[in-house]
Amino acid sequence: IMVLAPWEVISAQDIPDSEIKSVRLHREEWNLSYPIIRLDSDEKLVLHFDLLGESIETYYYSFIHCDKDWNPSRVSESEYIDGFTENQLRDYDMSFNTTVNYVHYSLIFPNDEVAFKLSGNYIIKVYPFGEPDSPVITERFMVSEATADIKASSMRSKLSGYYLSGQQIDFSVNHSSLGLQDPYRTVYSTVLQNGRWDNARKNLKPDFTGNYSLEYNGLSDLNIFPGGSEYRYFDIKSLRYQSEYISSIENLYGYYHVRLRESENRAARQYFYWPDFNGKYYIAHQEGIDPHTDADYVYVYFTLPLNFPLDDDVYIFGELSGWAFNDRNKMHYNHNEQAYELRLLLKQGWYNYMYAIKNESLSESVFNRFEGDHYETENDYIILSYYRDPNERYDRLIGHRIINTLNKR
Repeated sequence: IMVLAPWEVISAQDIPDSEIKSVRLHREEWNLSYPIIRLDSDEKLVLHFDLLGESIETYYYSFIHCDKDWNPSRVSESEYIDGFTENQLRDYDMSFNTTVNYVHYSLIFPNDEVAFKLSGNYIIKVYPFGEPDSPVITERFMVSEATADIKASSMRSKLSGYYLSGQQIDFSVNHSSLGLQDPYRTVYSTVLQNGRWDNARKNLKPDFTGNYSLEYNGLSDLNIFPGGSEYRYFDIKSLRYQSEYISSIENLYGYYHVRLRESENRAARQYFYWPDFNGKYYIAHQEGIDPHTDADYVYVYFTLPLNFPLDDDVYIFGELSGWAFNDRNKMHYNHNEQAYELRLLLKQGWYNYMYAIKNESLSESVFNRFEGDHYETENDYIILSYYRDPNERYDRLIGHRIINTLNKR
């Protein structure tokens, strides 16, 4: 993939001939939902993605069952798949009246060809025909038995070191209907903030047990997350007018270029609430009929003024970057402009993002340098409880719960 400096002019040769973009996996009925469905229910997930260019590629898909730590389980495909273990992805359409051509693919599952027999963690793998070891997409999702009753609440951190910045998640797992063996040693819980796995609190053990209940009451900092701030956002559903935070919209050499206003450092600002999507985005096209095929791809320019470059790398972070830190979303320092800059090719829609610095420590926030952390910030939290049966070869996902800090529980 050709990487250009953010200030260079785009020509037709710079658009990639073939690249996967705008990968989204969520529940069928709500495109801002998390990829969790109940076992043996009517709930379905939908996968969307685009292949840039005009060539239609034949893709196949399959599923990998994983343990609680996302390692492949020791069960065969026939044990966790009901139906065909490999299937062709047949639902696709060409883009219509766009400056950047692409093929849009979609898949709804479980479907008539495949369903799931076991609960747990899964990965869907999409790959070209005959190349299962060269996937173009691997996405995580969960299938829950929803048999353990999970109660949860969010609160300001009880520990003084996190009092102004931390959010504490207390929860209990009631397993009275399951007849579990030695639940203290065989039940493992994970907590996610806004669906992120990079800062997940994994394999938590209860602080107390009794009366068929496992209690996680935050006696340590393992249940505490840096609160972050409300996500920055911009709206490119329409290219006919400049919405909030858009500095300019131009069509150069046949392609659209959208420049965002220069961003400010929010780390020292007081908390201020506004509704956001907790880092997610959705595809939309104000003047079209079907956003999946009518929405165009545009170059979006991000600018973060800073008098000097940092020793650490700066990234654009959110679902638009796959919640990852890599070269695609790493910003570049422009000494002439005294600013960090980055250009991303994005599909029209509404986007959330933040400026982040990669940090391997779960107790430190990736947002602290430019965004700040506040205990008041609105966030989603997902609690997942796994049971490792000593007599089985896989981890069951026995329950899940999603809460929001504004609702508290």
